[in-house]
Amino acid sequence: MLKRFRESLIAKMILSGGVTLLLCICLWTGFNVYYFKNNVVSNVMSDIEMVSDTIMLALHYAMMLDNEEDIKENINNISRQEEIENIRVYNKEGRIVFSNIPSEIGMVIGQETPACRACHQYTPPPPALPLSKRTRMIESDGRQLMAIMTPIANSEGCSPGPCHVHSKDEQVLGLLDVTVNMDAKNSMIMMFERANMGISVVVFAATFLALFAFTYRFIFRPIKRLITATRGISGGTDHTDIDIEQVDEIGTLSQAFNMMGRRVSDKHRELLDQREEYRNLFDNVPCLVSVVDTDYRVIQHNSAYERHFGLPGGKRCWQVNKGRLEKCEVCPVAKTFVDGKAHMSEESGMSKDGHPIHWIVYTSPVRDKSGKVVAAMEMMVDITHRRELESKLAASEHRYHAIFDSIPNAVFVLDRKTLEILNCNDSSQEMYGWGQLEMRGRSFMDFFREDEAKDWEEAVRSQSEIELCTHVDKTGRPFFVFLSISPARFEGSDTLIVTCTDVTRKIEMEQQLIQASKMTTLGEMSTGVAHELNQPLTILQAISNLLTHRAEKGTEVSPEIMLEMAEGISTHVDRAAKIIEHMREFGRKSDLRTMPVQINEVLERGFEFFSQQLQVHNIRVDWELEEDLPLIMADSNRLEQVVINLLLNARDAIEDRWKDDKANADKRILLQSFSTSERIVFRICDTGAGIPPAIRERLFEPFFTTKIVGKGTGLGLSISYGIVTDYGGNIRADSWEEGGACFEISFPKAECEL
Repeated sequence: MLKRFRESLIAKMILSGGVTLLLCICLWTGFNVYYFKNNVVSNVMSDIEMVSDTIMLALHYAMMLDNEEDIKENINNISRQEEIENIRVYNKEGRIVFSNIPSEIGMVIGQETPACRACHQYTPPPPALPLSKRTRMIESDGRQLMAIMTPIANSEGCSPGPCHVHSKDEQVLGLLDVTVNMDAKNSMIMMFERANMGISVVVFAATFLALFAFTYRFIFRPIKRLITATRGISGGTDHTDIDIEQVDEIGTLSQAFNMMGRRVSDKHRELLDQREEYRNLFDNVPCLVSVVDTDYRVIQHNSAYERHFGLPGGKRCWQVNKGRLEKCEVCPVAKTFVDGKAHMSEESGMSKDGHPIHWIVYTSPVRDKSGKVVAAMEMMVDITHRRELESKLAASEHRYHAIFDSIPNAVFVLDRKTLEILNCNDSSQEMYGWGQLEMRGRSFMDFFREDEAKDWEEAVRSQSEIELCTHVDKTGRPFFVFLSISPARFEGSDTLIVTCTDVTRKIEMEQQLIQASKMTTLGEMSTGVAHELNQPLTILQAISNLLTHRAEKGTEVSPEIMLEMAEGISTHVDRAAKIIEHMREFGRKSDLRTMPVQINEVLERGFEFFSQQLQVHNIRVDWELEEDLPLIMADSNRLEQVVINLLLNARDAIEDRWKDDKANADKRILLQSFSTSERIVFRICDTGAGIPPAIRERLFEPFFTTKIVGKGTGLGLSISYGIVTDYGGNIRADSWEEGGACFEISFPKAECEL
């Protein structure tokens, strides 16, 4: 209670105010009583002096006449007044010569008594003294008396005279001592004191209670509410505004406190959220985090650390992390304590389950306010899984290299941007003749023929497959390859994985088959070719006969006729030579050079070679060619074989359908070409019998034919399919809306333009 009282502001305020008020009231009361008492005493002294002077005047005449009876009578009469206690007259020897108490007459008072000392302390005694020097207070039988000594001075009436013996030099002849009873005055003073005390108590109590009520109501209670709210805020509870309806400093303080409380609550919530966030980050971070003091004891840790090593229990870090009995030889924590900097090391140990674990340790100093390093934080990144993966990766890489090098086809890893060879397998060395170190750093485009490399460069970057292209080995020998291309990431770079399959033997066999097919086609076309050659030969024979006949008759030929015959001979010889050259070119073995090709030109050349066959059978050809078609990458001679094969099939289909109805025969072939956003398309459609749906899926199988025995080999469409797919094209057969069949062939656009 004393401590609470000592620590209470209102107690201090009330106590200090009460003590101050009490002291003020006491001083005020004491001053009043003192002033009143002095005033009463002063008045009494004045009254006694007046009485003494009155007695002196009353006794003066009797003394001058030396009439003792009058003196006694006057003294006795005056002493009868209620407050006068005693009247005495002393002579200069100190003997009482007159008194209202007869028993005192004749008594001698010594000079050392208080009544005489006031005058006799001076030599000679003065005839007059101040009133305060002549007044004395006397206690007698419990009563308080006041006595005034009045010197009886020597006057002219007393000396010199015939009846008196006083000399003129004597100043004091005696003393008049008047004693007054102070009981009435003391009672009045006591009553005044009591009244003042009572008033003081009432004033003190009223003032104290008013001060207490005011302080409690307007200071203590608001402060108590502020203290309660402050403790609530410090205790973590949300702030609630304090409603103090006072238009004064306390009210202003409450408003300021409410504003501060709201801000503190907001900041407190933010701090709690941040602390919770940091605690969650600390506990949920996947790294193992611990704090080690300067004695190397683990004093804090997160949940990941506990899951790995268990509870530290005040152990040192090397005991918890590694199960060691002594400090580690290389300790990043010790380095941090020495230089106050961050350090890193890679370490290994055992988990609480006894399994080997590996981790990377990062240490950083923890400093106090003065900047002194008092602890170190260890952040351990568990790399156990990474170590296991590294081991597996090493084994996998070993297997990869074994598989990579044992692949029978050549495999290259190319930089996607530059097409530089980054890596290659053992088979590439066998296929191309260069060593692996020689090929690394070379451009993959060096394997193409010099005049074809530019045409294939963009295709290698953008296409997933290149059906057929020509490569050359170290000796310059050309061979045919099939390329399979896949994008990949290799050592942080965008790369292409290119698998090269040597298809030279396959192509050579196909070429032999194609050549045989060409010879068969030429054999089938021999009649038409012979007819086409026979026409210019007939004309040449006619010109020769004409010239022979004129020569036999000796008839001259005019220059105009000779010029006309010469021009005819030249025209028909050129026509025959062109037919023979076209047959020779068609019949030769293609060297499979891939280059940009214009589809319209291939269609026109194929038709030109086959046109006589169509004319013999009265078949009309309709042309729908799109001008300025983009180029494709292929071999024009091989594509011409496809066109002739399709025209040959179209001719046979038309003849089979209309052989019995020649009057109403609609013998037509449509040659059409067009382009889409990505591909070039040409179509060869006929008005033949069409393709039954049942056999549509088998059309491109080798040796499959619907012709009669001896008329077809069943290789034309199969060969055409192989040629088209070699250049990334598609071929499909469908029914034509005007009757018959329609073959549609499409190729991707070439990346280059000529």
